[in-house]
Amino acid sequence: MDNGKVVLGILAGVAAGALLGILFAPEKGSTTRKRIYRRGEDLTDDLKDKFDDFMDGVSEKFEKVKKDVTNFAEKSMNNAEAAEKNLEKDLEKEVKAAKH
Repeated sequence: MDNGKVVLGILAGVAAGALLGILFAPEKGSTTRKRIYRRGEDLTDDLKDKFDDFMDGVSEKFEKVKKDVTNFAEKSMNNAEAAEKNLEKDLEKEVKAAKH
């Protein structure tokens, strides 16, 4: 499911709940407004927590990919250095064999 659709669904639910709460509230207006305000703060905190969790997940994945790329680059460099040394040894053997 797309994260944008989830957030949009949550916001639509909040708006519908707030509207119904106002329409059917048995309390006076100031009390209802305070409750709506507190509920909005709670939902804002929940959304911030979910966003923080999402960003933590993205950061973890980024660090893993970064580590994997670094390891791959190091292995590639080591393989290239080893291949270069082997090529030098082979060339030295060829030169020695050509001299004899």
